[in-house]
Amino acid sequence: MSKSLYQTLGVSESASADEIKKAYRKLARKYHPDINKSPEAEEKFKEINAAYEILSDEDKKRQYDQVGDNMFGGQSFHDFAGSQGGSADLDEILRSIFGGGGFGGFSGGFSSGGGQGGFGGFGQQGYAPQNLDLETSITIPFNTAALGGKHSVNVNGESFDIKIPAGIKSGEKLRVKGKGHKSGGSVGDLYIKVNVAKSPEYERDGNNLTKTVDVPLKTALFGGKIPVRTLHKEITVKIPKGIKCGQKLRVKEQGMIDRKSKQVGDLYLKLNVVLPKVEDLDPELSKIMEEKLPA
Repeated sequence: MSKSLYQTLGVSESASADEIKKAYRKLARKYHPDINKSPEAEEKFKEINAAYEILSDEDKKRQYDQVGDNMFGGQSFHDFAGSQGGSADLDEILRSIFGGGGFGGFSGGFSSGGGQGGFGGFGQQGYAPQNLDLETSITIPFNTAALGGKHSVNVNGESFDIKIPAGIKSGEKLRVKGKGHKSGGSVGDLYIKVNVAKSPEYERDGNNLTKTVDVPLKTALFGGKIPVRTLHKEITVKIPKGIKCGQKLRVKEQGMIDRKSKQVGDLYLKLNVVLPKVEDLDPELSKIMEEKLPA
C-alpha cells in the first residue's frame, strides 16, 4: 500500500509526531514561496502543507494509515494534486477528497482552527503565513498587580499603555492585539509575560497576604485598637489583650482578588510587639517594673 504523504515529508511510516513536525518545518522553510522563487516551489510547498495537515492530525493520520493513497483514487498525492490544476487551492483539493459525504465523513475542508477558512490555518492561498506575533516581558509593581491599572510598554520603538488586570500573578501572559510585527496588510499580536515585583510590605501566598504590623507593649498587654492600612482601605483592628510577638490575626477579604472567581483573599497581620526604651519610661514605673516583672 503506497503512502506517499510520508515520502513527501521524507519520514518513515513509524515516525513520531515530533519527527513529522521537524521534517515539515525544515521543508517549509526550504520551499516557502517568499524564500524559494523557483517555479516548482509553490506546488511543492502546497504538497508539504497537505501532507503535514493529515499526518499531524491523529484522527486523519489514523484513517490515512488504513487506506494510504487509495483515498486519492489510486494516484499518489503528487499526481492527484497535479490533476486538479497547478493553481488549485489545497483546501478545495481536500474537500474533493473528504468533503460532501466523501471519505471518512469529513466536510468543509481541513481548517484546523482560527477561522481562517484556508487549508489547515495556512491561509487562502495555501501558504504558511509568517509568524508575526511578538513576545516580550515586563516587571510591574506589586500594587499594580494587586489592584490593577495601567503600565507603560515600549515595543518596536512605540510606547503605549496596557491594562493590567487586578490579581495577576508572575508568569501569566497578556495578549495585546495588533501590536506585533507587520508584513504587508497583516499584523501580529503582542504577548507579554508579566513578572510581579516583590513587595516590601506584603508576602503573597496565592490570594492571601501577610503583613507585619507593630503593636505597642501596652496594647499587647492590655488590648486595644490599632490603625492598619490594607491594599484596599484604612481599617481599625482590635488587638486582644495578652497577644504574643509573631501571633497572627486574620482580616477577611483584604487580600488579592482572584481573576477567575473574583473572590478576594484574606489578609493576615503578623503582630510585632514593640518594647519601649527603658530610658523613655517614667523612672518610678521603670523601678516598679524592674522589681515586679517576673524573671
